[in-house]
Amino acid sequence: MDRFELEFEVRDYECDLQGIVNNAVYLNYLEHTRHKFLLSKGIDFAKLHNEGIDLVVSRIEIDYKYSLTCGDKFVVRISISREGFLKMIFTQEIVKMPEEKTAVKAKVIGVGLKNGRPLKVGNIPGFEEY
Repeated sequence: MDRFELEFEVRDYECDLQGIVNNAVYLNYLEHTRHKFLLSKGIDFAKLHNEGIDLVVSRIEIDYKYSLTCGDKFVVRISISREGFLKMIFTQEIVKMPEEKTAVKAKVIGVGLKNGRPLKVGNIPGFEEY
């Protein structure tokens, strides 16, 4: 199981009137980390798309545990595994630093499509080891 971590800092415009990070913004943090993780593995979305392969999210389960506020520093941690032949499972966690306080836990389910049809994970370039 591969693990990856990316550091962030909350920007003021990501907060709502209550002074906390808007719920939808956490999804952006999670997505950006998934993209950086995949790029670190040599998996390029644009190249795959040009080959007729698209990686898409089919489901997200998210638990909000603690609210981040402007200026908070945090990391997004990610690990990937496979479920069956078609699903990639990204287990992600957003952790406030330096306290190591969990703000968000998420399970993101992704699939590969080739010309709109489901593709086995092992047949997606870069995912052969999963």
